[in-house]
Amino acid sequence: MPRYLAEQIVRFLLLMLAVCLVTFTLVSLSPTDPLSTNVGSAALASMSEEKRAALASYWGVDTPFWERFSHWFAALLHGDLGTSLRYNAPVSEVIASRALNSLALMGLAWLVSGMLGFLLGILAGTHRNTWIDRAVRTYCFIMAASPTFWVAILFLMVFAVMLGWFPIGFSQPVGAAVADVTFLDALHHLALPAITLSVVGVANVALHTREKTIDVMSTPYVRFARARGMSELQIVRRHGLRNLALPAITIQFGQIAEIFGGSVLVEQVFSYPGLGQAAVTAGIGGDVALLAGIALVSAALVFGGNLIANILYGLIDPRMRERSAERPLRETPRKPPVQPDCSSRVEDVQSAEPRSGKLVQPERSLGSENADEEGALS
Repeated sequence: MPRYLAEQIVRFLLLMLAVCLVTFTLVSLSPTDPLSTNVGSAALASMSEEKRAALASYWGVDTPFWERFSHWFAALLHGDLGTSLRYNAPVSEVIASRALNSLALMGLAWLVSGMLGFLLGILAGTHRNTWIDRAVRTYCFIMAASPTFWVAILFLMVFAVMLGWFPIGFSQPVGAAVADVTFLDALHHLALPAITLSVVGVANVALHTREKTIDVMSTPYVRFARARGMSELQIVRRHGLRNLALPAITIQFGQIAEIFGGSVLVEQVFSYPGLGQAAVTAGIGGDVALLAGIALVSAALVFGGNLIANILYGLIDPRMRERSAERPLRETPRKPPVQPDCSSRVEDVQSAEPRSGKLVQPERSLGSENADEEGALS
């Protein structure tokens, strides 16, 4: 276990370094001018050369890439993520103020999509080639082929604009103070974005669970359980859940990155203040420090999800636990069996004198069942 943890820590640090390099490189190669984007082309044209140079120095436009990256990385090693130029606040404060909304949105959508997809996959796999299976597959194929932002716009038009069941956007009522917002108000604004992410994320889990259910239900021990008179529900509960849990956990924790990517689009459509909306704002405005900080948080979430999945494998299936502490039992070498020396006996038989016109036959084992017949033939 210490060796495993050390390997995971090294991999995590290398992942964070790669994310930082890729983020800084992509933003540096972007053709977007942060000055014209954040200040405006008209306001920038009316500025003096001294003020324009001061803004360019503030945004680091003329600073070389490696110099900006080295300064930012040195500050990161001391726990400082830098200052968001777009929000004019430390990056850690911007992420902390928006992380709760995003984690609530992604966590609720992740749980609902995983549970619903697992149940639909088992239901379709146990009722293969029936109308239930066809309905589940049709729903999954449609959701897998539908863009997340299109589903979000459709839900916004139907459930918020036409029916009026949910608010149009934001995380709290417009004009209300933060102290006056109740938990039910926050949940009411959270419901529609979470439902949008959930219905889109069901497809992968349901389709993979269906295929695994079909494989499990065609195994010999399941046929033996049916012969014993067990119902389909009992077979799934006693014999299928452990075999179905491992691939479902793999897909469920693997789609954390997809949930985060979908939350970026959903937050933009519903104007939901979270990390996804802040990432889009930082990317468009060239705010490298904020974008790198959000990228680090998202990479840490994905890495943590994969690590939790690896730990859960051993809890669900004991055969997958590492047994490095166990020593294999040493078997004592067996001596080869001693072969009897029959050469002298064969020579005696061959040199024996005939009696009554017959050769003397060698003694036969008592277990021979055809001894009389063989004696007669000889």
